[in-house]
Amino acid sequence: MFSSSPPPSGPLEKLFQYIDLHQDEFVQTLKEWVAIESNSVQPVLHFRQELSRMMAVATDKLQCLGAAVDSVDLGSQQLPNGQSLPLPPIILAELGNDPKKPTVCFYGHLDVQPAQQSDGWLTDPHTLTEVGGKLYGRGATDNKGPVLAWINAVSTFRALEQDLPVNIKFILEGMEEAGSVALEELVTKEKHRFFSSVDYIVISDNLWISRTKPALTYGTRGNSYFMVEVKCRDQDFHSGTFGGILNEPMAELIALLDSLVDSTGHILIPGIYDQVAPLTEEEKKTYETIDLDLEEYQNSSQVEKFLYGTKEEILMHLWRYPSLSIHGIEGAFDKPGTKTVIPGRVVGKFSIRLVPHMNVSVVEKQVKQHLEAVFSKRNSSNQMSVSLALGLQPWITNINDNQYLAAKAAIKTVPSFSRVSVFGIEPDMIQDGSTIPIARIFQDIIQKSVMMLPLGAVDDGEHSQNEKINRWNYIEGSKLFAAFFLELAKLHE
Repeated sequence: MFSSSPPPSGPLEKLFQYIDLHQDEFVQTLKEWVAIESNSVQPVLHFRQELSRMMAVATDKLQCLGAAVDSVDLGSQQLPNGQSLPLPPIILAELGNDPKKPTVCFYGHLDVQPAQQSDGWLTDPHTLTEVGGKLYGRGATDNKGPVLAWINAVSTFRALEQDLPVNIKFILEGMEEAGSVALEELVTKEKHRFFSSVDYIVISDNLWISRTKPALTYGTRGNSYFMVEVKCRDQDFHSGTFGGILNEPMAELIALLDSLVDSTGHILIPGIYDQVAPLTEEEKKTYETIDLDLEEYQNSSQVEKFLYGTKEEILMHLWRYPSLSIHGIEGAFDKPGTKTVIPGRVVGKFSIRLVPHMNVSVVEKQVKQHLEAVFSKRNSSNQMSVSLALGLQPWITNINDNQYLAAKAAIKTVPSFSRVSVFGIEPDMIQDGSTIPIARIFQDIIQKSVMMLPLGAVDDGEHSQNEKINRWNYIEGSKLFAAFFLELAKLHE
């Protein structure tokens, strides 16, 4: 029940009221940003031009806030086919340099995955469309909405002529969906300049595990992606002429792949679990409070049965235990029809999601030793080779760091004028089963606190058809960032 007496006019209430009153303007800006087809995945000149336009629009927006903006020209990108395409600039922006205040840097990206209505979208993916409080459009949650929520929070302080309690920095890129081309080099180059005064780094490029309960993310799995090749010769064979007198590469590859993981999901590579951080009782309890409806999760996944039957087991096997997935086979006949061929050379692809405290180089050695041992027992005349195609370390951080405490306090903020509250509950403390390399890059290079503060709900559908962000998440997220600035300033003191 709301109080009939006038609410106190504290800074937080005024900020929240302003955001509520101007939410339609904030949604309109998101609509303008979604309309820009900033697709970085398809190497086409038109999309690169759209990317540059997107970065220019963001630059103008930040300059209007009074930020000093450096738009870093990255030149061009040489593609394997010899084509050269321009790279969008990376934006470095800053507001305030008061040495008494903490400096918090926000990372975001303004590029998106490809999207066409013919892919199965119910609406035009580049026309932000609101249906039942859901804002549908490519980039709405990944990542234009969260970037704008941060800008909305800053602009609210500016509009109310309130002093920003923290110094603000932005690093915004336009090639995240294509591997963050040139980002790591720029972060390294700017370590002792742009990032020298940074105390905290915030990333809002992932989702809650719930539709309604906010979360803070403190870890992600890494990834080791392997190629295993079995070769007899470069040409294929006719199975009538050669079947029965060869060690067939496909049969050997399948045997190798089958040796990697059993039917329960347990990885069979010797020593692979030796580096995994032991499960403590304190950690075990954290899974119990997380808001995950297992039945709903299973139904929405369209899976008849998971390997594990409890919420706690599911979460642990998504976050804190490694997993091995087999992805495909090059050289196999996979077209319709009955081609009686024996492939002369095949390449299997598989990956291992790494968790703390696993190390890419140790895992690479274990995988190679295991596959070589399995192959040697087959006494084959074929050649077998294993290579690591991608190696990304896991990331984990300290949840008792000041900015995690500040974010928790901001999420729990319920002003006495409760109609304009943020969330008013304890957030889920979660990890992410996927790999988000930028967190590890910042942590290793800048060596400052990195936090993932997601705004999107679990059903936002990033990368898929009908991507959306709820109006509620977008507007409350803008309030959350404003409250976070105030809480962080208090804790920093």
